[in-house]
Amino acid sequence: MTVLGSDVWPPDPIRTERLVLRESEARDRAAVIELDASPEVGTYLGGPRPRADLERLVPEVPGRRPGFFAVELDGATIGTVQLDPQDPERPADRLAAGETELGYLFLPEAWGHGYAFEACAAALDWFSGVLPGEPVVLYTQTANVRSMRLAAKLGFTEQERFEAYGAEQWFGVWSPGR
Repeated sequence: MTVLGSDVWPPDPIRTERLVLRESEARDRAAVIELDASPEVGTYLGGPRPRADLERLVPEVPGRRPGFFAVELDGATIGTVQLDPQDPERPADRLAAGETELGYLFLPEAWGHGYAFEACAAALDWFSGVLPGEPVVLYTQTANVRSMRLAAKLGFTEQERFEAYGAEQWFGVWSPGR
């Protein structure tokens, strides 16, 4: 299993033209709760989670683990990007395609400005520098047109479509240097 160890995590903040990707801090808690409670964000993720549950369950510093980036714009947290080990319960053929999964969530007011592409591209670039040649996988519902466009723009290649969670899912792979 590919693991981002303490030798590479946390990285120095990653700066793009407009964004900063950095290790999560306590100041990100409100944004993480908002992301998980948002009906818009949860549309293709099984729906929003109850805010009261999130207030009780989200730790003081959310996402404190290797591969979890808080994404900020002008000092405000607008989303997260995660490079996480794939769920070992996934079918073996999908696990063989790559052990690290890209995930991302952005507040609805940040949609449509290219921030997700900018942040995900920066995270993938960082990842390829840390683990050269290591592929990354992505899952999304085919109904999530924005996510499908983002996957294509980032260079993910479709491997298969399958039914899960009551909807058609898309599975793609990204390889460095493509």
